[in-house]
Amino acid sequence: MYNPKSHKAEEFICHQEVLDTLEYAEKNKNNIEVIDKILAKARLKKGLTHREAAVLLDCEIEEKNKEIFDLAMEIKQDYYGNRIVLFAPLYLSNYCVNGCVYCPYHHQNKHIPRRKLTQEEIKNEVIALQDMGHKRLAIESGEDPVNNPIEYILESLKTIYSVKHKNGAIRRVNVNIAATTVENYRKLHEAGIGTYVLFQETYNKETYERLHPTGPKHNYAYHTEAMDRAMEAGIDDVSLGVLFGLELYRYEFTALMMHAEHLEAAFGVGPHAISVPRIKKADDIDPSAFDNGIDDDTFAKIVACIRIATPYTGMIISTRESEQCRERLLKLGISQMSGGSKTSVGGYFNPMPEDEESSQFDISDRRPLDEVIKWLMELGYLPSFCTACYRAGRTGERFMEVCKQQQIHNFCHPNAIITLKEYLEDYASTETKTLGEKFIQHEMDILESGEKIKHAVEEDLVKIEHGERDFRF
Repeated sequence: MYNPKSHKAEEFICHQEVLDTLEYAEKNKNNIEVIDKILAKARLKKGLTHREAAVLLDCEIEEKNKEIFDLAMEIKQDYYGNRIVLFAPLYLSNYCVNGCVYCPYHHQNKHIPRRKLTQEEIKNEVIALQDMGHKRLAIESGEDPVNNPIEYILESLKTIYSVKHKNGAIRRVNVNIAATTVENYRKLHEAGIGTYVLFQETYNKETYERLHPTGPKHNYAYHTEAMDRAMEAGIDDVSLGVLFGLELYRYEFTALMMHAEHLEAAFGVGPHAISVPRIKKADDIDPSAFDNGIDDDTFAKIVACIRIATPYTGMIISTRESEQCRERLLKLGISQMSGGSKTSVGGYFNPMPEDEESSQFDISDRRPLDEVIKWLMELGYLPSFCTACYRAGRTGERFMEVCKQQQIHNFCHPNAIITLKEYLEDYASTETKTLGEKFIQHEMDILESGEKIKHAVEEDLVKIEHGERDFRF
């Protein structure tokens, strides 16, 4: 029986409830009266239920779909403005004991180069990332209790935070590692992580168990209930995601929205972010082997409906997607993106020829970070390296309270301007810096945070020009 407050996976992601929702959406996808009622609720910008969101996703009425896309763009602007937070993944190890059939790190793959970074190598990777201008990382590691125990992850976090190179510093480290225990999540929390990230891959239990035939990840309930254990341990910023292409997208979308509802119902705090990766080619992995792939138009509709259903949630797009696809999705709901990414272990500092062979997936957007930043500004977006909310304690319920009142502009816009200025002074090419200075002036002209904050930002910008760093509101 469906129960969003339950801590049992098969009750808060109830298979029958998903099927009933899909049937309801199919029945009402051309019902103008129902769709208009849902859209009226959506315009309140407080979110939708999974059933309501599923109807919008299925809607086939052209004029209503235009309203859906327009509303998604409006909500994105109201909640997140034109800011785009930038980050990079850092792969620590590709040793893994699982048998996931869609990932080249699966333990049966005997020809992929296996590698685990030493702490000295991690320092070099961090310096390389700092020299690009990054301030926020997401660390990635395969599941292997011998090669990648929690002690290794904790030591790596300590190393990353310790590296201060020139004006560079990693101010926030998000962690994407396998589902673990409350005790280990508590250790991660005490180590000062930002957001805990874990992709469900697929919410369909039967499909999940088939795609994870061996290894600890085979346990559907343990994996699906991971966020509950993380929350219990004090990690109040968690990030969800599925790997679109493994299962029917309508099923995944509905279950993803149910998971967000569960976190709200059980903990009072929804997901800090939702990622929307699509399966991509990788070593010994052929995406065409999975017959549930989605085209770009469907992908855009999914992003728009997630934005409408969970207006408070950050949305992440990675370099899996092309420049053209990422540009399209930015206005529909995306608030965070990776840039200058490498998906191989040791891919940033003095990469070896075999690094490409050890990538977890093929990258579509291979542009360097500086080019991505210039591109964002040309599109009218404000690149941000801000980590202020986490460092000021605005996480979990505190962040959501501010976000749901559409007040994060008061903090995030000034902080984004300040961190962009840091980037321009320390890392930007001449062309990007010239454009960026004009862009900052434009953003200062339209800053809505009040004269007191505006004056403080102006003072901080001058201080940054004179060598001072790390200002935040």
